[in-house]
Order: sequence, then structure tokens, then C-alpha cells
Amino acid sequence: MSAIRRHTRTTFATVAAAGVLAAVVQVAPAAAAPAAMPGALAAPTFTITEIATGLNLPWDVAQTPNGTLIFDERSGGLSVRRVNGTVASLTADFSDLYTIGETGLMGLVLDPNFTGNRRFYTCQGHQAGSDKEIQIIAWTVNAAYTKATRVADPLLGNLPVNTDSGRHGGCRLRFDLTGALLVSTGDTATGTVPQDLNSLGGKILRIDPDTGGPAAGNPYIGDSNPRTRLIFNYGHRNPQGLAIRPSGQTFNVEHGSYRDDEVNLVLAGRNYGWDPDGAGGTYDESVPMTDLEKFPNAKPASWTSGPTTDATSGATFLVGPQWKSWNGSLVVAQLQGESLLRLTFDGRGRLTSEELIPEFTGTYGRLRTAQLGTDGSLYITTSNGDDVILKVTPRP
Repeated sequence: MSAIRRHTRTTFATVAAAGVLAAVVQVAPAAAAPAAMPGALAAPTFTITEIATGLNLPWDVAQTPNGTLIFDERSGGLSVRRVNGTVASLTADFSDLYTIGETGLMGLVLDPNFTGNRRFYTCQGHQAGSDKEIQIIAWTVNAAYTKATRVADPLLGNLPVNTDSGRHGGCRLRFDLTGALLVSTGDTATGTVPQDLNSLGGKILRIDPDTGGPAAGNPYIGDSNPRTRLIFNYGHRNPQGLAIRPSGQTFNVEHGSYRDDEVNLVLAGRNYGWDPDGAGGTYDESVPMTDLEKFPNAKPASWTSGPTTDATSGATFLVGPQWKSWNGSLVVAQLQGESLLRLTFDGRGRLTSEELIPEFTGTYGRLRTAQLGTDGSLYITTSNGDDVILKVTPRP
């Protein structure tokens, strides 16, 4: 466990061009913190800045190579924060957006070749008449960052949605190191879905970002059912986080029921053991998140919250020497827990340490997403209804 750090002072500066108030918190080691061992890296100190305010449930954020941030809000809409600090809406068509409960405009990710193709992807609820589903949409954004245009509408459709409540809609998007697009989907609070290989709910999907078809090397790519070919693994409840380790390992983060939030090492073809299919078609949330009695070969979680739940959500790996002893750590945003969890894993994906980062615990309310930017800073979205995006900048 690293030494506890404390806030040393708080200042406020107005970003005149954006018309928003940016709260800057300087964080430094506590005076009584012990010195690092000779040759050991110290924990980082950092500045926390509110860089966008007055938002409504910002769900995901991505930073372009030139430093512009693109972010979305669950109730609809795309926005950018330009490198000069101004925040503006992107003109985009959301006339078909289906928003209910936990479902709306959710995951967002840039194409690995964004510089060349200006392409990005969203995961969102969709409604056409009485038909409702979740879709993956591919977009391009113009050079001025004023307008986004659909270019694959949808790239992938027919992802299940709970039309009564919107519960367990997923849905995070990230690219693995092969260039395949990973999609985490929720089980729609339907008991049969997670273990059904004919359903795309309660799964990690792996798709070709150009066609929306199965990515090469998928475990069921030879299956007669074209939907099954998209599945990379299954047996999930509501995975809202995906994070790619520099080594190429992928981890997913998912909400537990009343216990056992999980962080899982994502492996091809594995069952992660969630099966709430109860008697008479009920959704039985009393079963274990990973039921090793029913499924002895299920993949155990790399980390669990134990007997309580903190509603773990978006996650990212901290990468770069600016993060000092935290370089290589996974940080996980917590909604109910209102904190930022830091985990470390060995090369086989086994947990080696965990801690809550105290500067975030109860300070900013519910945290939805944590994402490393191209500038090496960490970006965090809150999820309280009157929300902000935080920039966490390591100090030399």
C-alpha cells in the first residue's frame, strides 16, 4: 500500500473561453509520509482539475491525438473539449436514441487509425417505431470538431435491451491490440441470457470494426449461427468496463448483484459463471457471480469486492513513467463506492495489491469512467446528475 496523500490547497480559476469554472486541486504527499526505500519509485503526486461541468451523466470519454476530448452523455449528445479549454456540442443525429434507465448513449471509443479516418464508435439504445435494441454505430467527425456523421448505421445491431427498465444495458467499447473492437454487453436482467450462446447479451463480443462481423480468431467463428461467431466469452452480468494492458491482456469490470463486483481477465471461449436463470423464468440474483459448483471450469475473477458491492464501472491502465510506482496499475471507477480503486496484477493476471485512492473517496460522488488520455493524464467522469469531467495530471 502506498503512503496516504492529502489535499494541500484548493484554488479556482475561470476558463473564460469556455465559460465554466475549473476547480484545481493540488495533491502532495502527507507531511508524515515515510520516505521511499532507496531505489524504489515513489507514489505519484497529481493535480485534479474540473475541465467540464454542468453535464448530465457523461458516460465515456476519449482523447484524440491532438488533445481534443470527445465525450458523450447517456441521455444523448456528443461534445468536445478543445485544446484551448472551450467545451462545445457536436452536431449529430440522435433522433433514434432510446434512453431508459441504465440504457442510452453509453460506450465511446476512437478508431486506432483516427488520425487517418476520423472515425469513432458509440454503443447506444435505438428505437424505430415499436422496435427497440442496442446498436454499435460508427461515426466520423470533421476536422473542425463541429459535426459527427454516421458512416455505419449500425455497424452491429440487434443487441438485446430491457424495454421495461433499461436495466443491464452494458456497454463498453475498446480496441484490443489486434485491432478488433471489443464490446461488453449486459444481460438485460434476463435469467437465460448470460449462458445462451445464441444471445449477444451478457457477453464480451469481438468484432471487425469495418464490417461488424466476427473478428478473425474468435472461438466460435465456425459456428452455424452468425451471432454466436461474434462472441469472445460469456456468462457475464453487466460488464461496464474494458481495459487493455500494454502486454495485450484485456480485463473487464462488471457490477455484482448485492455482492461480488468483479474484475476478470478476458480469455477466449471461457464461461465466467453467471447464471441467474431461476425457477419459473425468474431472475435469481442470489446465485454466485461466478458459480464454480454449477460450472467447475468457469473462469474465477481476478478480483472481487466480496460480500458487498461498490458498483465498479469504467477502468483503464495507468501507463508511463509520470505515474511512478503506479505505472502499470489498473484504476477502476466506482459508482456506489464513490471512489477510485487501484489494482495491480502479475503477468498471469493474478491480483497482487489493491487500495482505494483517498483523494477521490466521497469527494466527487459517483464515478463512472476512468480513461487514460493520449497526453498521459487520467480523465474521470462523474455520474451524479450534475456532473463533471476530471483531469488528473501527474506532477514531476
